Amino acid sequence: MKKLLLALGLLMGLGPATASAQELPDLSMYKMMLDANKGSGWVSFREYDGHQWIYFSALVTLRCRMKEVRYSLNSDALDQTFPLVRCIPAIPFAIPSDAGWEATAMRQPSQSVKTLSVQVVFDDDSESEIMTFAPCEGVGDMTCARVVN
Repeated sequence: MKKLLLALGLLMGLGPATASAQELPDLSMYKMMLDANKGSGWVSFREYDGHQWIYFSALVTLRCRMKEVRYSLNSDALDQTFPLVRCIPAIPFAIPSDAGWEATAMRQPSQSVKTLSVQVVFDDDSESEIMTFAPCEGVGDMTCARVVN
């Protein structure tokens, strides 16, 4: 995943030689990417090793222009925030190599989360729509999410 994101950044001219903190891609690109990913899931679920894993990977890769990611489990309260790892402007879509699994995922008791509502707040204080996702049924330990709103 990290290599794919780095390759995407290089193709877009965002390689280490050209990007700086002042040269992050335009916010409109981040919003477009977020919108393009909502059908396949801003988050994904996985039942594995006796736990339910919830992955925020798709959102974390866009964190350089985000202020926060609000979410709620089994409600639409948006009463929690997912911590975002630091942005590396030279490779804005890559997750830092020293980030642990907590940078992209959280672990819950098995089958305990039936829905997850999420909203992104961008660095200009604009907000995305609120999306609600649920685990896919019948996929075994594969990662998957389906839109429920």
